[in-house]
Amino acid sequence: MTSPFPLFHVPILPLRIIIDFMEPNELVPLSFCSQKSHSVIKSQRKVSCDERLQVWGSNMNASFSPFTDFDCVLSTSNSVHTSSAEKEEYVKLGGQQIRVKYHRLRKYLITYWEDILTGLEAITDYVTDLFNIDVSEVYISKDSFKMIEWVNRRQKTPLKKVVLDWRLNPSEDEINYILRDCQCSSEILIYSKAPPNYRFSNNFRRIDFLDISNSNWVTIDNLLSMDGIDIVLEASSLSNSDLNVFLRHWLSGGCPRLKLFSAETGSLRTTHLDTGELCHMESIYDVRMASVLQCADRRTELCPFGSEQYLINGFDLQREDGATATVCYDGYLRIVVWPEITCRYN
Repeated sequence: MTSPFPLFHVPILPLRIIIDFMEPNELVPLSFCSQKSHSVIKSQRKVSCDERLQVWGSNMNASFSPFTDFDCVLSTSNSVHTSSAEKEEYVKLGGQQIRVKYHRLRKYLITYWEDILTGLEAITDYVTDLFNIDVSEVYISKDSFKMIEWVNRRQKTPLKKVVLDWRLNPSEDEINYILRDCQCSSEILIYSKAPPNYRFSNNFRRIDFLDISNSNWVTIDNLLSMDGIDIVLEASSLSNSDLNVFLRHWLSGGCPRLKLFSAETGSLRTTHLDTGELCHMESIYDVRMASVLQCADRRTELCPFGSEQYLINGFDLQREDGATATVCYDGYLRIVVWPEITCRYN
């Protein structure tokens, strides 16, 4: 059957180049035009190792990134939001005819479903099949928590990133699942608040990047059980004593993979982290295990997961194994371990 689209009469080699230059949010609408358009895009588009697919439970969409910036390629909405005055257009998706509308400002297709979670699963299946890619990131909201397990069941590649949306009010069991059982060991970001009086009584599993926005429930025992590369705790309730215990823990070889620790605490008195005190207060630091070195007045560190840390008037601690950490306080206690981290002096 002859294709009505002139594009598909182009020889295969230039066609591949054209497809590779097109944006994902341009390819998805084109793929719905015919079976051939879907087949050509699926078979001829070159897959990059940098590509990532986000599934947003909060915004009910699938966003695709060939590099760093994500563009929505398909979204779901409740069918009750459609207007009878609008021209109706349909595509075959998830085994059924689904009404769609093109968002002309943001340039992606909106699909309409009676059950938007069913729709989210269907558009995820479609995009992963079209682009030959697994889901790498899931953003969770109130009604989409089950998307984590659904994604993990449908693919062999583990999730790289799970984010709990700030609008979510998770139960204790849901937070326990994220911290203890969720099959994602690379990045966990918890923006939502925990239930009142919540405590995590287990040891933390190995998580490369852990960011907790409302971390007042995190105790020193929790902190000592963490095994991460980047650990970020905002709105922390950790005390001076707790933070000194953690520093001693690191100096004695604990948290061996750590490259960045950042804890927001309004109660920290910087005099307790003064270089001079460190030199003579064996009750706080075992000077036999650590050398205290003067830090430059200002240093910028680029950490493994992309954040830049501006370290001002800090000091350096060196462990017996040669690992060095810069420690400073500016409303956040920051501990940055180098030299593996990219370092720039200002």
